[in-house]
Amino acid sequence: MENILGRVLPDYIEGYGEVKPFSGAFSNLGVKGKSQVFVKCVSPRDVKLLNSIREALEKCEIKDGMTVSFHHHLRNGDYVLNMVMDEIANMGIKDIKVAASSIFPVHAPLVEHIKNGVVTGIYANYMSGPVAEAVSKGLLKYPAIMHTHGGRARAIESGDLKIDIAFIAAPTCDEYGNINGVYGPSACGSLGYAIPDAMYAKRVVAITDNLVSYPACPIEISQEYVDFIVKVDSIGDPKGIVSGTTKITKDPVGLKIAKMAAQVIEASGLLKDGFSFQTGAGGISLAVAKYVRDLMKNKGIKGSFAAGGITGYIVDMFEEGLFEALFDVQCFDLKAVESYRRNVAHQGMSASLYGNPHNKGAVVNRLDVMILGATEIDLDFNVNVTTGSDGIIMGGSGGHSDTAAGSKLAIVVTKLLKGRLPIVVDKVTTVTTPGETIDVVVTERGIAVNPKRQDLIEKLKNTNLPIMTIEELKSIAEKMVGVPEKIEFDDKIVAVVEYRDGTVIDVVKKVKE
Repeated sequence: MENILGRVLPDYIEGYGEVKPFSGAFSNLGVKGKSQVFVKCVSPRDVKLLNSIREALEKCEIKDGMTVSFHHHLRNGDYVLNMVMDEIANMGIKDIKVAASSIFPVHAPLVEHIKNGVVTGIYANYMSGPVAEAVSKGLLKYPAIMHTHGGRARAIESGDLKIDIAFIAAPTCDEYGNINGVYGPSACGSLGYAIPDAMYAKRVVAITDNLVSYPACPIEISQEYVDFIVKVDSIGDPKGIVSGTTKITKDPVGLKIAKMAAQVIEASGLLKDGFSFQTGAGGISLAVAKYVRDLMKNKGIKGSFAAGGITGYIVDMFEEGLFEALFDVQCFDLKAVESYRRNVAHQGMSASLYGNPHNKGAVVNRLDVMILGATEIDLDFNVNVTTGSDGIIMGGSGGHSDTAAGSKLAIVVTKLLKGRLPIVVDKVTTVTTPGETIDVVVTERGIAVNPKRQDLIEKLKNTNLPIMTIEELKSIAEKMVGVPEKIEFDDKIVAVVEYRDGTVIDVVKKVKE
């Protein structure tokens, strides 16, 4: 069958189940139910603090075929996933499904667990490094399931993703299970992605390297959700939080793109008092924030909030009074961690509050402008941030699809060519975010506006910006470097890409060797 984007999908996928095809960004809303919460009662004399991860696994009655979950706030500095999975392997447990909000190069030891059958399934919002390569090569028994950040929370809350044991990397924890991310040697800030796991998993184990006296303050995840606590030497290296670019680009081409994007925002009419904004941590995206900052200062504009994974640059804008508040689901650098610790209006938010389409209102619905990246964009404005030019998984939606759907103006900023390959193509290799939720594509050669945004096209006519069609952008790129050869794929499905509502927007197939 085909979904609404023309992506050919099977009716049923082994290891995934029945396929519900994507039918539009807002077609699967309405009244939704939540999964029943599992509660194991604790008596006043019960002790939660255990001696080892192995003891915690035994107390949680780990068995073959279970699903265990992890969060990624320590990003490429995380030690917890590897520690837990090594112990599971040592116990001889097999057929484990790993539900990690994201997987990074530091999690390379997972590849060996995939090869020997300890791990047969993966759920993730983002994957990069050796694990992503192993999945792409078909080493995982069942297809990986790729969620959005909000979609993962939705899946957990609805019961689509049932977690047997959630492991929470807790920078600070007391002996009764109260957790925060702002103190301790591994402080990482907001713990937004761990909150749905803590609330809905059958068992919850906090792994901490900073055990404090009761009660831990402040409390982000409370004792009522935590079954056991294990003290270890270290849960991770907070320097690994800063994985990837978190500084403004100095590249003249990147700066040109960013300046034009800021001009689009200004022309849209959204840049006024009460303005709300989110940008990623990439160099061009942060440069957009710089130009927006300058415009807000020059015009005396005070925004309502900035949101998302918060960087030090967004903290600077907040502390200058350009925004009244920050909504933070994860801290992208240590300056953001420090701000989250001391600024009352720098608020944490759960993954569900951030982007779940099946609750009573996600923060993304209140965004005016979102700045997005892209690996590929096609003539229908569909965006790929899941697979690279070689067809190998190198990322995933994260909050891309959630924010594109929620914001009033979703802008993709990208160079027209990357590695001598055109970014604009006939059809993207993998659809991550549907074109109906993308409004503008800004490149150094020109700006394309989605034809559905005739209102914006009219406003931009009054500027000196180089407005053109997406087809014209594609033609310019191909005149420069030609048309790239198409990647050939096997029939084997290695990953299922779910839209935020749980429908299947695309699949990733194994690249032919």
